[in-house]
Amino acid sequence: MNMGVTIAGLTVTYGDLPAVKDVSLRLEDGTITGLVGESGSGKSTLALSLLGHGNIASGSVFIDGVGDMSKMDKGALRAVRGAKIGYVFQAAQNSLNPLLTVGKQLLDLAKSHGVRDVRGAHPLLRRMGLDPDRVLNSYQHELSGGMRQRVGIMFALVLNAHVLVLDEPTTALDMITQANILQIVREVHADRGLTTLIVTHDVGVVAEVASRVAVMYGGRIVECGSTKEVLANPRHPYTRGLINAIPRLTGPVDVAKPLPGTPPTLGTIPAVGCVFRARCPIRMDVCSAQEPEMIDDVACHAVGVTAK
Repeated sequence: MNMGVTIAGLTVTYGDLPAVKDVSLRLEDGTITGLVGESGSGKSTLALSLLGHGNIASGSVFIDGVGDMSKMDKGALRAVRGAKIGYVFQAAQNSLNPLLTVGKQLLDLAKSHGVRDVRGAHPLLRRMGLDPDRVLNSYQHELSGGMRQRVGIMFALVLNAHVLVLDEPTTALDMITQANILQIVREVHADRGLTTLIVTHDVGVVAEVASRVAVMYGGRIVECGSTKEVLANPRHPYTRGLINAIPRLTGPVDVAKPLPGTPPTLGTIPAVGCVFRARCPIRMDVCSAQEPEMIDDVACHAVGVTAK
């Protein structure tokens, strides 16, 4: 089943404050897209909109073969979540019930969707290098962080979802476990022909697994495109700042330069003009007065005017 995702003009608010504003993004069927940005940039809010979560003030989240998630009632959303769209939540240990075994939680998930046969969990867990019998009879505290993350992926896919969202899938994991999780994501994505969105603050994760990337700041998408092109030739100053801040394994230690200042909070995002201007090294007068439009996959007044 082909299931791409089209987000069009999406605005999601908390109270009267937009955490995501006028975002448009296409997740092509069968691709892995990375959504990258600092904490507080609106990444998780945007990702949760794929489940129909949040106060969607305007715009749409259309999933091929499913419909517009922003227009569905609670019953329709409950049927779609898990069955069509799998979501691996940030901090996997927080998404597991500490009072129930993994197996009991799996049975509850299946029952809520009218599914009787959950034996598909066994090959999934084995594929991830886990012993199904041991894991299904364990409580969350009996599993390591990497094992809990793999259980989260199993829960997201056991009902044969075609769209997979992973929110910070490698956070708080050691480097070897991170590599194992990313390898599992690549293999399962390819085997099942998924449409996958990976939410992360780690540019390295995007470079490792995503074919396309969208860079988010202050609730806006500021640049998007193929991962190879964006990382090799970043055009938005925020994208360049993220890449320049990555520590290098070789060379002078001062090559990596942190971005100046701090990201805006929900209450301090500018209502007018470019949201990045306070931290931008190439800002111009127009940046304070007018919000840049997305032109050729980048939203920046200075692109094509100021030299890199």
